[in-house]
Amino acid sequence: MFGVADYGAFVVAIIIFLAIPGPGNLALITSTGKGGVPAGLAATLGIIAGDQVLMWAAVAGVAALLVAYPAAFHAVQWLGAAYLAWLGLRMLLAKPGSAPVLDIQPRHYFRQAAVITLLNPKAIVFYMAFFPLFIDPQQPASLLTFGGMALTIAVLTFAYGLVAVLLTHFLASRLRANPLVGRVLEKVAGLFLIGFGVKLAVSR
Repeated sequence: MFGVADYGAFVVAIIIFLAIPGPGNLALITSTGKGGVPAGLAATLGIIAGDQVLMWAAVAGVAALLVAYPAAFHAVQWLGAAYLAWLGLRMLLAKPGSAPVLDIQPRHYFRQAAVITLLNPKAIVFYMAFFPLFIDPQQPASLLTFGGMALTIAVLTFAYGLVAVLLTHFLASRLRANPLVGRVLEKVAGLFLIGFGVKLAVSR
């Protein structure tokens, strides 16, 4: 399909990657817990938008540029790490009753999730390495091929995000009766964000 070899395996691989814990999943869960389903869906769209930019940047050869100029790669890498750690630290230091770290308006959740996605330069290199695995060698890769892959990833991401958002909202509504649990989960989320930031900063 679209010049993609073993389209079924491509779909399964994307679903597996979506389910791996990371900043994107944490952004979905945190956004939904703070702003409900609209905020969670906005974060989902933000992740999709960020992913699309990274995918097409990979297709355009930005990955090769980042590899050729390690300083540029590490500069973006450190920027992303600092951003995640900053969000996590704000969650850890937030006091009961204070304004939420993540804004309530869905448009802000969209921006927050998109920025978290975009500030991961390794994703560009990942897509650069991942796409060729599923290109049909019998058919030269074209914009239709990459477009079909990008559309598939967007649809799967939205479906996954929708399920994650609805499940999180269902659980969050039961946790709101106990504010202490909500505060503990916020601190845990903050620690995870700091952990993701540190991992991104020290990884090579």
